Order: sequence, then structure tokens, then C-alpha cells
Amino acid sequence: METPANEKFRDSIGTINEEGKRAWVYPKKPSGKYYSYRKWVSYGLLIFLFSAPFIKINGNQFLLFNVLERRFNIFGAPFWPQDFHLFVISMIIGVLFITLFTVAFGRLFCGWVCPQTIFMEMVFRRIEYWIEGDRGKQIRLDKQSWNAEKIRKRGMKWIIFFIISFFIANIFLAYLIGSDQLLRYIIDGPSEHISTLISLLIFTAVFYFVFAWFREQVCIIACPYGRLQGVLLDSKSIVVAYDYKRGEKEAGRAKFKKNEDRPATGKGDCIDCFQCVHVCPTGIDIRNGTQLECVNCTACIDACDHMMESVNLPKGLIRYASEDNIAKKAKFKFTPRLKGYSAVLVILIGVLLGMSFLRNDVEANILRLPGQLYDHKDDNIISNVYTYKLVNKTTTEIKDVHFELLSHKGKIELVTHKNFTIPKQGLAEGTLFIEINAAALEGDSNRLKIGVYSGGKLIETTITAFLGPRSYR
Repeated sequence: METPANEKFRDSIGTINEEGKRAWVYPKKPSGKYYSYRKWVSYGLLIFLFSAPFIKINGNQFLLFNVLERRFNIFGAPFWPQDFHLFVISMIIGVLFITLFTVAFGRLFCGWVCPQTIFMEMVFRRIEYWIEGDRGKQIRLDKQSWNAEKIRKRGMKWIIFFIISFFIANIFLAYLIGSDQLLRYIIDGPSEHISTLISLLIFTAVFYFVFAWFREQVCIIACPYGRLQGVLLDSKSIVVAYDYKRGEKEAGRAKFKKNEDRPATGKGDCIDCFQCVHVCPTGIDIRNGTQLECVNCTACIDACDHMMESVNLPKGLIRYASEDNIAKKAKFKFTPRLKGYSAVLVILIGVLLGMSFLRNDVEANILRLPGQLYDHKDDNIISNVYTYKLVNKTTTEIKDVHFELLSHKGKIELVTHKNFTIPKQGLAEGTLFIEINAAALEGDSNRLKIGVYSGGKLIETTITAFLGPRSYR
């Protein structure tokens, strides 16, 4: 079945030409109310991104995602592998929040908050405008031969892009290994940490490739979130939309003519100036409707409002609106779908808060040594050997730590020492023996409750299994 003429744009994406080759996008430098708002939001988020690894709360890095050592800090609160369930719930809440936000407001996250958009449009693209000029100058520079001017401008741009990419790679590494470790590596010098330097250069190359060449293709091809739009958006979702009823009317679009009585001619308010297309960072025509490539960056809104103001027509031809708002003048409603997502989100947040408050500062694991049976000693004493591991999630040492049996009469003996210290944000591990009189056992398998004490204060309890002889049932 042949595609209708007005739907031909859906047969391919805006960055691919008819020959199937990359169509380079030269967006015009945006300006306007929304762009000013986006700049303030973007610079605030950039300051947060660059400073977060160096902010400490109670000695903990504000945000840390140390995958190799399985240590995570979220807003200064440390999470260990034992807290992985909390981390998973947090990720589910994040995904659900983005889903809820997308259903209500479309791809607003991409245009205002996404690091890819912020770096591309507010850092790298602005440097490109500064060096090479606006859209027309960039197109002419790209077409001209490699003379001194082109070599100078392109060379300067690529060097600055590489420096910024290297800086971003360092910040990225600070989130992974910790800012203290990164600063120590820098002070030691690159020759002392060749493997880290190689990793940095690989990350730098990736960032450089993304921002110097791949660009908007990340949002169109690589980002899975863009694909979710087709599933999550509906006619009630608020997106950056073109008011086709006002823009087309009976006679459709037409160029603006001075002193023309436009309403009398039946022409739409769209003057077909293509400013919304020229300013789009993904190269689409928003007048074709909601498209995969649109990241809701509002550049087309500012461009259209400026043109409407220039020809003395009402602004808002392109605006934040839903399909129902444009077609039926329907106002935004909190639909049952949104209520359902919100209810699940509130429940999950409640579960996370409850589990976070119940989380202990010390995590204790005492397990029988694999492959070992019990030992029958004098005076009818049964002995089992265990390994223990204690994790201190706090930023202070826990001193004078020892174990006591809470469920049975007996004694616990550590192999090397009686009391020990758990380092801050560290762990203590070792071997211990538990001895219980056979008369106090019930069968060959018993559950023991063990208390972990710091001085005379109980700080944690744990359960373990104790093996005894069958004959003492």
C-alpha cells in the first residue's frame, strides 16, 4: 500500500537523505523565552553534575556509583551489596516516574534534563556557534575547500571539543571510583596509573565521538527512551505541538504578504517561513505532527513566536498542547491511567522509605564453614565452626565488637581475638567457634540467634544454623 503524500515524512528519519546517507543537521541558533529558561535549568544541572562527586555528607561522597567495589552513595547515604534490594526499588521508582512524566508531558525530560541534550545544545553547539557562526555560515564553511580559514576554525573546534570531552570523562570517573581516588591519581601522575589513563582516553573518545559526530543520532537511534513515546503517548499527553487547525484553516499555509487581510482569504496563520524547521536540532518539521525525532526542546516554539510577533499574529501557533487540546479544545485532565501510575509510584516510594528507615547500620552474616561437620568434645559439648562477615555502613569505627548467644546457653570463641573493631565504611571478617551442650539441642539442626555487641550495646542480631548429632533428638 502506497504511503499518502502527506505522510511521506514517516518513511524515513530527518537525518537520512533520499540516498540513505547521513544528512548533517545545521540548526539555527535558538533564542527566546523558553531557550532562556532552558539555559538556566541546564547550567544549574551542569553545576550540580560537576560538583556532586566533590560534595561530602558525613564523610560520604554525595553521589557514587562504584560498580567494581559494589559501593553506592545516593544523596550521601551509603548503599552496600546487602542493600541491593533498596537500589533496585530506587531504580524502579525512577523508571516509573519517567514513565508517568512521559504519559503526562511527553518527552519533556529529553529537552530539559537529559545530559545528552544539555551537553550538545548548551555546551558543544554554543562553542560551534562561537567559532563557525550560525546556520548559514556553517553550511558555507562545510562546502568550501580546506583553506586556512576552514583548517583554523575546524582545528580550534575539534581541540576544544576534545578538551571538554576529557574533562567530562574525568568527572564520569569521579562518579565511578570516587573523587578522592581520582584526585590521588592526578597527584601521582598518569605514569603511575597507566590503566586508568587508558580508561580515561577511551571514555574521552566515546564522548568526543558522540558530541562531535554522532550528535542527534543518539536521541534518534541509540536512546531507548525515544522508542517509548509510541507506547506511552496518547492524545491527552502534552507535547510540543503545532496547532494545525489555526495554522492551516481552509486555504492552508501561505507566505506572508504585507497589508493583506489574511483572515478574509481563509489562509492559516502559518506563513510557511520554515524557521521552526531550521532551528530544530534533529532536523524535523514539527508541522507534520508528533515524531520520533522530536525531543521537546522548545526551539521551534521560540522561533514561531518570534515570527508571529513580527507579522502581528497571535503567538502560540506551536506550543505545549495535547492532540485533544488542539482538536477539541479539551483541557488537561488527570486520567485514570495517570492515577494508576501515580498510585503505584506512591506505594513504591512508601515501601522504599519504610525499608530505608528499618535498614541497620551494621550488616551481620554468620555462616557455617562449608564441608565441616560438628565436633563432639568433652562434657557432651558440641562445637561448630563458622565464618563471619560484618559490614559497617557508617562513617565511624565500631569498636570493642563481640558476639553473644541469645537463643541458647553456650559460648562463642573467636579464632584470633576476643574483641575487634569494624572500620568505618568497611568490613570485618574471620572465623569463630560456637559450643553448646548437646542436652540443649533439639535434633540435628538448630537455629541460633546471635547478638552483635559494641561494648555492652546490642547493635545487630542474626540467625544461623547449628548442626548436632541425630542421637540427641
